[in-house]
Amino acid sequence: MTESVDVVVVGAGVIGLAVARRLARDGLSVVVVLEREDAIGTQTSSRNSEIIHAGIYYPSGSLKARMCVAGRELLYRYCADHDVAHRRTGKLIVATDTDQLAALDGIAQRARENGVDDLRRIGRTELAEMEPEVCGVAALWSPSTGIVDAHGLMGALRRDAEQAGAVISLRSDVTGGRVRPDGRIELTVRDIGAIVCATVVNCAGLGAWGLARSLTGFPAERVPLRHLAKGSYFGLRAGRAPFERLIYPVPVDGGLGVHLTVDLDGIARFGPDVEWVAHAEHVVDPARADAFYAAIRRYWPGLPDDALQPDFAGVRPKLTGPGEPAADFLVQGPTDHGVAGVVNLFGIESPGLTSCLALAAHVAATIDRDRLR
Repeated sequence: MTESVDVVVVGAGVIGLAVARRLARDGLSVVVVLEREDAIGTQTSSRNSEIIHAGIYYPSGSLKARMCVAGRELLYRYCADHDVAHRRTGKLIVATDTDQLAALDGIAQRARENGVDDLRRIGRTELAEMEPEVCGVAALWSPSTGIVDAHGLMGALRRDAEQAGAVISLRSDVTGGRVRPDGRIELTVRDIGAIVCATVVNCAGLGAWGLARSLTGFPAERVPLRHLAKGSYFGLRAGRAPFERLIYPVPVDGGLGVHLTVDLDGIARFGPDVEWVAHAEHVVDPARADAFYAAIRRYWPGLPDDALQPDFAGVRPKLTGPGEPAADFLVQGPTDHGVAGVVNLFGIESPGLTSCLALAAHVAATIDRDRLR
């Protein structure tokens, strides 16, 4: 059996759901989301710190910077309008010794270039007043950073998308496809058959690379290299930490360092670290706790012995590997690869959750509406 639709979005993580919502609300008549798992958002979208980022770290003018700063405000507004649990906790980026002060200055300068105008440098005394248990010589205070219930957000996006006419199809594994002579895209879906569409938006996350390579007629040389960075998280056995705000160290290679986050119930966890891996798996190695104790005690020397327990792990899809500068988001449309009707999203890691609504608008702008007529 062959079905024919306007747009297929592959992947029902937070980006795929946001894209489907945007396209359906834009009036595209048939938008179908294909998700191979039996629930939405089971991979990268639900295995992260659930932070609403301010837009501090990313190179000026980059897609990450632009999508994060715009997406942050869109997301706060969306959560308020749709009763998605969230909170503006604020965060502190802590320099634990004077050698890191120059790095704080660089972060502050980049934030200003990105349009983050509420970041403030504080000294040792004010830091101690804000968070007495934190040890540092100075910090950057970001009041616009927050936390969000990622599952609640994805549920709201799904409801919006379906109310606008989109169809979410779970247990629908796309095993391959081809660009047909008439220019339409034919996808092969396990246990369903063929689906023909004018446009396919590849939001498959960790699977985006494999999906692009499986499309006959798509140039293999336009599929970038994929690197996987596993991030493990540890929780406190006691559950709560003596902090009111998110606590971040100065960033490290491949990530933002082992930071303290709290969820909306006040439960504390630490992570992620960075472990470059060949394959995606989500088991937390308890032996990594030793490195966590050392990292955390740089800013929280009062962390008790035997206080940490393995929590969960996530795997970030990256375009660059260890020792390389972090790559930008890659939203790859027909003008980039030459195949009409194909939009690929590669390397959508942090701040992807924060950027989901802004990225959805960006993707919508790349779609050729004339193909849908």
